[in-house]
Amino acid sequence: MKKIFVFAALFLSAQLILAQEEKINTNKADFELGKGLRFSFDNGDYQFKIGGFIQPSYTYSRIKDEKAENRFRSKRSYFNISGKALKEKVSFFIQTDFSLDSPLLDAWVAYHPTDDIRITFGQKRTFTNSREMTYDEDVMQFTERSMISTVFSDTGREFGLYAEGRFQWGKAGIMPQIAITSGDGRNSFGSDSRDTDKGGLKYGGRLDVYPLGYFSEGNTGMTADLMHESSLKMVVGAAASYNDGASNAMGEGHGDFALYNEDGKVQLPDYRKVYADILLKYQGFSLLGEYANTSATGLDDIYINEAASLALAPQQISSYLLIGDAWNTQLGYATLSGYALDLRYTQLLPEFKDYSNSLLQDTKAYTIGFSKYFKNNAFKLQTSFSKIDYEAGKDEIRAELLLQVVF
Repeated sequence: MKKIFVFAALFLSAQLILAQEEKINTNKADFELGKGLRFSFDNGDYQFKIGGFIQPSYTYSRIKDEKAENRFRSKRSYFNISGKALKEKVSFFIQTDFSLDSPLLDAWVAYHPTDDIRITFGQKRTFTNSREMTYDEDVMQFTERSMISTVFSDTGREFGLYAEGRFQWGKAGIMPQIAITSGDGRNSFGSDSRDTDKGGLKYGGRLDVYPLGYFSEGNTGMTADLMHESSLKMVVGAAASYNDGASNAMGEGHGDFALYNEDGKVQLPDYRKVYADILLKYQGFSLLGEYANTSATGLDDIYINEAASLALAPQQISSYLLIGDAWNTQLGYATLSGYALDLRYTQLLPEFKDYSNSLLQDTKAYTIGFSKYFKNNAFKLQTSFSKIDYEAGKDEIRAELLLQVVF
């Protein structure tokens, strides 16, 4: 009897020790290519991740009647850290690109009142641009973004307040998003206190509707259908923004130009952007269609010189702001083994077609791309060939080879 009692006591003690060790050992760390170095504390209540990616590339460019250019570089060198505190419903994200002179891209903190609502304050990628521009740089379908993105946007980052929702209505999904930002792009406060914002705030939003349900997990936030949707899925979206007083051609900077009122005081024009888009995915096929329109208001009684002796002519605003329309279409197919073929056509149409000083020129761009995804999107090799036709001449041929490693 005594031996049975001792054995039972030892067994119970061992179980208590194991339980205590399991309770103590709730901190975990792991690394996976494409998902970064991840840490988890207190049974996952607190999470922390270190990641990034690099994109070494070679670019060949030749403009008609000019000498060809060859360029080897690290196109992007990203480093980021992020974290979540689940009990406190808070998350944060910081990201830099060391290929840029001003490397800070993202720096924000978010509060999650529910699983479907997020409120963010700081500098982040805005959703008020084209659909392709809302996607991260490491998941692009081609080696570079389309001209509808690169002409009307820079990095797509802005400083401000963002509210985003993700809801289910029957089978359909709805994602409303609104933002109030500085209207001066990233790092909008400059290098010192004397470099202040210009103009007023920027107000914008986006509404995305998934009538056939959301894309599969891991297949959202990119154009290509790498997950091979088993049934047709699509998202139809619209975005708009109003920049109250813009002093940068695309509304992502400040101080690039100044216009004046009759008293000789700075009076900046208001800049509007409107986008509409649709993205379909089915068994490896993807089709993206985008439309953009930009315009300016607040042009009454505005002058191009401080003495207020030269009034701004209607077409002259297009020499300060990118004004006009644009179309972009992308068609692609990705195999289950990771090979992809993609085609793209983009057209830019200036508001004032016959005005030679317009920043936006009549342009057509044709692109074909080939990709090999070795580990989903974490490790891939891409190449693209583009022909860009400018109405004013000086057509360009461009080719690029890019390797991507996400760590």
